[in-house]
Amino acid sequence: MAGIGGLDLNLLRVFDAVARERHVTRAAERLNLSQPAVSNALARLRLALGDELFLRRPGGVEPTALALSLAAPVAEALDRIAAAISAQAPFDPATTTRVFVLALSEYAEAVLAPPLLARMTQEAPHALLAIRHADRTNWEALLESDGAELAVGVLPEPPALYTRLRLLPEGFCTVMRPGHPLAEGALTLERFTSVPHLLHSPNGSRSGAIDEMLAELGHTRRLGAVVAHLSAVPEILLRTDMIMNLSSRLAVRLAEVHGLVIRDPPVAPRHTRLSLLFHRRFEADPGHAWMRRLLLAVAREVDPPSGLRTGPDLME
Repeated sequence: MAGIGGLDLNLLRVFDAVARERHVTRAAERLNLSQPAVSNALARLRLALGDELFLRRPGGVEPTALALSLAAPVAEALDRIAAAISAQAPFDPATTTRVFVLALSEYAEAVLAPPLLARMTQEAPHALLAIRHADRTNWEALLESDGAELAVGVLPEPPALYTRLRLLPEGFCTVMRPGHPLAEGALTLERFTSVPHLLHSPNGSRSGAIDEMLAELGHTRRLGAVVAHLSAVPEILLRTDMIMNLSSRLAVRLAEVHGLVIRDPPVAPRHTRLSLLFHRRFEADPGHAWMRRLLLAVAREVDPPSGLRTGPDLME
């Protein structure tokens, strides 16, 4: 194997992109290069390192043992270089054309994206916001692969490489159609659990935040359906006797637009805060810091709905 003294830094960028994507074409798109340019760079690396590095397989490429051993240190070195350069580069929101890629849960997107974009239109009119879906199952993969710069959702405690900021404590409301049998009268636990419930779960889970509380009280509920997207919720509620438990801010919005009825549930579920997570390599990036401050400001300005009981301000 030859020494690294003569290696072009751009070759390492190509190596890193292919190692992350496991696909030459996707790596080329990531780098804004042509596929032949990436293939040529890989050929130079193979010659310099005396190893195939990536073997073709159906659907992409497979790294060799040497490539696997190099992937983490090369990625870390490139991240450190990028962070050092970003920390020195001036950032002006008014003139930046930066693309901010955020990974948001569906609830975080519904509540935070509209005011965030309104602020960006004023402060950074030439910047672009690109949103990807995040949940408990994929947030870390997105941040680790640079698929997103930060993630916001009800997310688990992250590894030490990530910084966590907490946002938006909130309770739950129960939502149903007008004229529903539970729309009037005392909403007891017995009545609450006597009808089918609709659950929103992008990752297919059949357990919601309220199930643990019900179990502690010796009750269970029957699910009528589990949906992956909130867009289907209003029409389902309007056409059936299902009820649904939603975060208060979102429940109020859906009720106002679709004429749904909102009631306080008979139990106060433990609603954990939204978390904002990002890799610590971005801490010194001025553009990233600006976006974090903007999100925190937007979250503080999103007032909880009035006139409805909200859950305790609990941390995860």
